[in-house]
Amino acid sequence: MNRKIIVLNILIFFLCVSCNGQTTSEKEIKHPTLYDGELLLQHVKILSSAEFEGRQTGTQGAIKAKQYIIKEFSKLDILPLGETYEQPFSFSSRSKMYNGVNVLGFVKGSAFPEKYIVISAHYDHEGIKNGNIYNGADDNASGISALFSFAEYFKKYPPKHSVILAAFDAEEFGLKGSKYFVDNSIIQLNSIVVNLNLDMISRSDKNELFVVGTRYNPSFKELITEIALPENIKLLIGHDGTDKKHDWTYSSDHASFYRKEIPFLFFSVEDHEDYHKPTDDYENIQPEFYKEAVNVIFSVFEKVDILE
Repeated sequence: MNRKIIVLNILIFFLCVSCNGQTTSEKEIKHPTLYDGELLLQHVKILSSAEFEGRQTGTQGAIKAKQYIIKEFSKLDILPLGETYEQPFSFSSRSKMYNGVNVLGFVKGSAFPEKYIVISAHYDHEGIKNGNIYNGADDNASGISALFSFAEYFKKYPPKHSVILAAFDAEEFGLKGSKYFVDNSIIQLNSIVVNLNLDMISRSDKNELFVVGTRYNPSFKELITEIALPENIKLLIGHDGTDKKHDWTYSSDHASFYRKEIPFLFFSVEDHEDYHKPTDDYENIQPEFYKEAVNVIFSVFEKVDILE
């Protein structure tokens, strides 16, 4: 057979294979990413920059962070939960008064609009101490940036339940923002199906992301164990009170929901060498782990969202 004809037949074969959706690029088109991974990282970098001065509640840095979150929610077509995005509150700590502000976004559910999933992360951190800025990249710019990724996702794939994207303030002062939210809720507390709380999700030398809460809500355990995980990340059930030395039941804003008997799932990593130190900087997060962690949390949300 003529060699030119052989080459031509080979080219036709590969073109047909490509047209049938077998190539890597075609698969990527069929399965688009749920959010922009580079934007996810960019948000962490910005929120943990020196410009935000550690985001301590009541400071100019916290006000800038609040404004940044509102701007991003608005840009991503996230509605305010109430008349505005802001839920202001006040509290005292060590004989000093503080003014905090929760930022609350809302997405109406397509199937269960009267039932709510609250996805939360706190945006405050430690501020400036002894001239050092505690930038809080992992704790918790990582959680706030993931809220923006959820907002991106909802533009393409509207949730079945209504969703509240809650950026809580004053977590570092004893969960003050989330406590105010549940004590002064705009919606009925019994309409909240679950709280998914994200706090420190961007780095783990062991590639381990923990989920806490199945001990108190066993129905979630099977749901979580059914999730197909990528090879380079582990989703571990633990830190849920079975070992009191490593109990995370009250360690972040999900505790405010737990105290009101609202189911929760808390996503976090174990403490690292930069926890609550001025070295918790953007340069120390692990981008690939972080993006995979957000993907895993998305998978859990998708499972929870289809429950009636």
